[in-house]
Amino acid sequence: MEPVEPLDPHAPEIQVLGPVALADADEPGYRLDALAALIYLRPGQSPQSLCEAMDPDRPWSRSTLHTRLSELRVRLGADGDGEPYLPRDQTRIRLSSRVRCDWTRFQTLARRGRHKGQSAGVRELEAALALVRGRPLSGPSGELPWATPLVQEMTVRITEVAHTLAAWHRSAGDFEAARRAVTTGLSVSDGDEVLYQDWMLIEDAAGNRPGVYTAIEQLQAANRRLGLTIRPETEAVIAGILSPAPHAQGQ
Repeated sequence: MEPVEPLDPHAPEIQVLGPVALADADEPGYRLDALAALIYLRPGQSPQSLCEAMDPDRPWSRSTLHTRLSELRVRLGADGDGEPYLPRDQTRIRLSSRVRCDWTRFQTLARRGRHKGQSAGVRELEAALALVRGRPLSGPSGELPWATPLVQEMTVRITEVAHTLAAWHRSAGDFEAARRAVTTGLSVSDGDEVLYQDWMLIEDAAGNRPGVYTAIEQLQAANRRLGLTIRPETEAVIAGILSPAPHAQGQ
């Protein structure tokens, strides 16, 4: 079984499920935290690869990278044995295996929760979704240049968990929890039609017709902004909710 709690709970944690940050850092340091995220998520890169990844248009010089790595080593600190969390080997750069990351924890919780199923897995999926703070790997200037494939993967996994939780909570009649799952998912991918379908079905099950219309209007606004049209599956959900039931038509 995969551990959820870290072997070293005092090790630094890199947060990437939202704006990139180092958890519990004494002061902000976005540039260094972004470098830490890159090293964690793509371990074993050469110094030249890191220089190019951090700024493809104006790659860092080796001296700049050396300075940033020294600053990051200080920022991350050392473990109980005095070993730095960023080892000094400069050939293939990687962090100590003790360093933590919310993305790794998310994946473990999501796998475990889905394996257990609805009756026993809700707690793990809730814990996974609680790690999400916004669009993954974001920064002051938007998405990091090296992060696009990872952002796409993280977004897919987050919205999958949000959808599963929304469906589980809706079937259990916990509409507030279902709405929270949808809200978190849409904070990451505000054009995800499956989540809008979930939202409509939640409000319908809750007997909240104005809420259904709000979900439809929000989806239409998102599609206009993205230049998309509503998918047939979503149109079918809307029709199923808004069309009168057969027995009502005969009255």
